[in-house]
Amino acid sequence: MALRFGIEEEYFVVDPVSRGVVPRAAAVVRRAGAALGERASTELVAYLAEAKTSPCDDLDKLGEQIRSMRAVMAAAAAAEGVRLAATGTPVLGDLVPAPIARGARYAESLAVYRGLDDEQSICSCHVHVEMPDRERAVQVSNHLRPWLPTLLALAANSPYWAGRDTGHACWRALAWARWPVAGPPPYFASAGHYDDLVGALLECGALMDSGTIFWDVRPSARLPTIEVRLADVAPTAGEASVFAALVRALVQVSSDAVDAGERAPDPPSEILRAAYWLAARHGPAGRGLDVRTGRPASFGEQAGDLLAHVLPALRETGDLDAVARGVRRLVAGGTGAELQRAAHRGRGRLTDVVDAVLLPG
Repeated sequence: MALRFGIEEEYFVVDPVSRGVVPRAAAVVRRAGAALGERASTELVAYLAEAKTSPCDDLDKLGEQIRSMRAVMAAAAAAEGVRLAATGTPVLGDLVPAPIARGARYAESLAVYRGLDDEQSICSCHVHVEMPDRERAVQVSNHLRPWLPTLLALAANSPYWAGRDTGHACWRALAWARWPVAGPPPYFASAGHYDDLVGALLECGALMDSGTIFWDVRPSARLPTIEVRLADVAPTAGEASVFAALVRALVQVSSDAVDAGERAPDPPSEILRAAYWLAARHGPAGRGLDVRTGRPASFGEQAGDLLAHVLPALRETGDLDAVARGVRRLVAGGTGAELQRAAHRGRGRLTDVVDAVLLPG
């Protein structure tokens, strides 16, 4: 039986004329909530709106959910006189300090993290895949680690920040890396090891609570899932669903490896960190570092290796053709980062960059 999966997406609320971000997310979420209920929510920063799918077991069903929820969110934004942009970082607007949404928890976050919250303007996509228990989720996390830079490169959609090209395909990942508990997760011997480390981080104040465990893979604190959190929000619903299917296949193959008693690779943290930067810098078209070997290798080659690795799971779910086509297109220059830069090359206007990633509606 196919593992159930779902996603969470974040979008920037932008002014329809200037295309700069505006702190109107609360109104958009209230209006969208009539159709989506709790699946629409605000975030820390007042110009971020979030939407979530329900869990499902079929790629086509997930894609339809994503298209539907994006349509609802876009319509709610239009009714409030604004638009929504699907990009990992804001292209235009008054960004620092970011306007913090109302609420006791957000106020506590600002008190604890100060300047980190001031620049916390990022939109990501979180893929949830069901797990039987936390022990399995932690063991699967270990097997995912060598593939995280490749996933990061494929999902790159944040080259611009505050009116400039950062020179990186995924600036969001580098902004996120400044937090005390972020980036690729450590290798965990067990769920008990995970809990001991999280307990130490809570006790010293590096974590405010379990919701601020920002590793790119973690057992969900709320759901019976493993949560893969490293992707920029995708520019289209189709790309979001294909990425989610790729992640699900990787989780399934990793879970099978746990069943077989295979020990997960444990690449040195320095190698994994360097591979992350190369993925964020270049995206899938660039040269990277294969953490499994410690040798240079293009992310295109690594994407091919990833597809071969997850082939059994993709065949089992019937997702092979859709995912293979999607990955080939991304490697050939079809990422959101390339879409944004192509829009800027057209007339040299940053408003065109935002237009390229606006939700339809």
